[in-house]
Amino acid sequence: MELNAPVFIHSIDLDLLSRLGGAALLGLLLGLDREYRGHEAGLRTHGLICFSAAVMTVSMIALYTQIGGERGDVLRIFEATGAFIGIIGAGLIVFSKGEVKNLTTAAHLWLAAVVGIACGAAQWPLVLIGGAISVVMLTLLRLVESHWERKAGASADKAD
Repeated sequence: MELNAPVFIHSIDLDLLSRLGGAALLGLLLGLDREYRGHEAGLRTHGLICFSAAVMTVSMIALYTQIGGERGDVLRIFEATGAFIGIIGAGLIVFSKGEVKNLTTAAHLWLAAVVGIACGAAQWPLVLIGGAISVVMLTLLRLVESHWERKAGASADKAD
């Protein structure tokens, strides 16, 4: 059996640390909102998913390079990640008493996985823009939703 050449410990460099460390930190940051709001998937879940996606991406890119682009399909990373996150998301989403719960958390996990893939591929502009926009969407839009809910509640009280 032919194996790929081993990668030794001296191969750990700043590039690898930035890809994996960036994914871990961004995953934790993305999970902060869910943790703060008391949702099921919080800091650790988001951090682990983002980090795992980055590790998987770095590994697949390295293997693809080692075999010279033969017999390898890097796009399978997306397929595997999508299937895995779909399973977790389906377990999180609950329909109860006419309401759907945890849908945003499931979508948020998908975002963490995609950011992890981008970190693993060292697509830093994509990581920065995606991370910034997602944090804005989670925090700023939550404030806007809260304002609308208060306004709707006040209108309903006046109608009574």
